[in-house]
Amino acid sequence: MFSVLHKEEFAHSGSIWTCAWGHFKPEVEEEPEESQESQENPDEPPKEKPPVKEEYDFIVSGAIGNPETEVKVWRVEEDKFTHLHSLAGHSLGIVSVEVSPNGKYIASSSLDSTLCIWNSEDGKLLNQVSLGPVDLWTVAFSPDSKYVISGSNDGKISMYNVENGKVDQILDPQNGKFTLSLAYSPDGKYIASGALDGIINIFDVQAGKVVQTLEGHAMSVRSLCFSPDSQMLLTASDDRHMKLYDVAHSDVVQTLSGHSSWVLSVSFSGTGKRFASSSSDKTVKIWEVNERKNIHTFNDHQDQVWCVKYNPNCDRVVSVSEDKSIILFDCPPNVY
Repeated sequence: MFSVLHKEEFAHSGSIWTCAWGHFKPEVEEEPEESQESQENPDEPPKEKPPVKEEYDFIVSGAIGNPETEVKVWRVEEDKFTHLHSLAGHSLGIVSVEVSPNGKYIASSSLDSTLCIWNSEDGKLLNQVSLGPVDLWTVAFSPDSKYVISGSNDGKISMYNVENGKVDQILDPQNGKFTLSLAYSPDGKYIASGALDGIINIFDVQAGKVVQTLEGHAMSVRSLCFSPDSQMLLTASDDRHMKLYDVAHSDVVQTLSGHSSWVLSVSFSGTGKRFASSSSDKTVKIWEVNERKNIHTFNDHQDQVWCVKYNPNCDRVVSVSEDKSIILFDCPPNVY
């Protein structure tokens, strides 16, 4: 059954705009060979081994509103989550957060026009990039976790090297508008951007240019994401509609309606069989991709739901809202 597993009331003091899932997997360390000293002194007690680190899922969240300037990291348990870190580095509210596919890094962008890259395990700030006013909004990672991408007020997409924070490439759509949403295809070939004017650009990363321009939405494109096989692009707009595009042919496969207000966020499950959406109508909806239909609606937020994300295992969804809460939903993949 679809259900609420946990609701964290007042998770932030301001409106929570953004969230992301991550999975921490400790690197396997090779055990050192027995030292010459220990061989010579067999009666000495062996040195204690460091504690074994556990794998775990975590959620990252960010909020807007004074005095909200911190990114928060939460460890997810079976039916709850606990606060792990508060990441301090921004001077204004948090607009976007993302976790690298390898789980090692967190990227965050702020109204202060800074991009921060953090170590997800200990919360250490690794790099901070300061940009011009409104030159930064949504952030996303490349599939190989080597780059963070962000859009700007003129539609240009910048690719920042995670290691040093420097720009390695800029993609220019020519005469672009403010970039509200971004997505990197899992196969690494394409970057999609959604603009304030409803235009969607698809860039070929290797060629460094726009290869498709989609004009299916009448209003701002708040969110977009590629399917796990990179064949489809899902978009969400203030026009209350979502659209599924065939990436190869630029065709609209389906226009999906069901929300009564702006659609603020969409997220594919890891299998690509389902996706979640959230809206200003205060709901979170789960959709079946093949049947193109809404199979469940959650009505557990008290205000608009700014962001929704599926977890890597495809059985849980997290959402964050203007009501300052974070909700963890149970969404069994085989339940209709």
